[in-house]
This record gives sequence, structure tokens and C-alpha cells, in this order.
Amino acid sequence: MAEEFSSHADIDPSAFAQQERLVTKAAGKGFNPGLIVLLVVVGVLLVFLVGNYVLYLYAQKTLPPKKKKPVSKKKMKRERLKQGVSAPGE
Repeated sequence: MAEEFSSHADIDPSAFAQQERLVTKAAGKGFNPGLIVLLVVVGVLLVFLVGNYVLYLYAQKTLPPKKKKPVSKKKMKRERLKQGVSAPGE
């Protein structure tokens, strides 16, 4: 084992310093991971909102209008009494 350590002892330490500088330069030029996550989240949210809007517009054009519920006789009678019209048969 002592032989392994002695074989590395004759390497110039400035070579390690140059390598270290290259590593720090390469690491400094990358994108910020927080920025990447933010861009992905905003992109997905934007696609979701735009997709929903497009589907809404498509549905407005293609779907038939909603059917109204039939008014019950009891409600019609109550409305006529409110308006002052007597219900027939009274």
C-alpha cells in the first residue's frame, strides 16, 4: 500500500489546481435548478389554462343549450297569486 501512495507523490500539485479551476468554471455556467423547476411548473400551468379555455370555447360552439326544468303547477299557481291573477277554479 505504501507503494501506491508513493507513486502519486511525484505528480505536480499545480495540475490539480488547474483541474479544480476547470471544474468550478463548468459548474458556474450551468442553469439554476430552481429556475428550471419554476419554468417547468409555469409552463405546465400555462398549458393547462390555455387548454381549458380552448375546450370551453369549443364546448360553447358545439354543445346544445341547456334544457330548462319544467315549472311545477304549484309554483305556477304561487306566481299567479303574487301577480294578482286568480287561479282558475277558485
